[in-house]
Amino acid sequence: PPWTPSFQAMESEISAVFASGEPEDILSKAFKLTVTREDICTLRPLGWLNDRIMNFYMGLLVERSKKEGYPAVYAFNTFFYSKLSSTSHKAVKKWTKGVDIFKHDVILVPIHLKIHWTLLVVDLREKTIKYFDSLGQKGDHICKTVLKYLEEESKEKRNIELTASEWTLHSMGTEEIPQQNNGSDCGVFVCKFADFISRDKPIVFTPEHMPYFRRKMVWEIIHQQLL
Repeated sequence: PPWTPSFQAMESEISAVFASGEPEDILSKAFKLTVTREDICTLRPLGWLNDRIMNFYMGLLVERSKKEGYPAVYAFNTFFYSKLSSTSHKAVKKWTKGVDIFKHDVILVPIHLKIHWTLLVVDLREKTIKYFDSLGQKGDHICKTVLKYLEEESKEKRNIELTASEWTLHSMGTEEIPQQNNGSDCGVFVCKFADFISRDKPIVFTPEHMPYFRRKMVWEIIHQQLL
């Protein structure tokens, strides 16, 4: 495995990030994204994760998926779904220019619903579309919107008709996935749902893990390396 720092070294580094410096200091650059101290500070306890943190973390998951032994992952950016749902396939057609999303195993769609983060996951191996909400709301209409998008994308990009009846759409119930116990951890839940799914691992974390996950994400984003 890649080198991992000691717990103490990580902790002191993370504390230093939060403690000093200017909000506009650039702490990480990758995936055409620039992450500032102000962005990183949304990972403080009870902070609201912003688009840049979400998209950067999705970028790290996609990078990792290129390694041996991981499912191939494609992640849409956090602005994709709001654009798709308010317009049409035509408006987002160029977002996948030069990419065949159907060559992947898993497609992650992080979703920003005004003041809440959720995640939609397409598994192309199993033909499932699942919706993960740490507040337990159903997203059946979101699943349908994305299936329709996949049908149009498939027809347009590779001239193949998807058979909608072969697909299973499901909103995960509160007994199936962990639920947040405060009003601010939804973004971390989405990142960790995506992390476990992109390793084909069962989702076994709990709300108690959130403070640790937040700190770990600070280190991972700054070092551009998932632990």
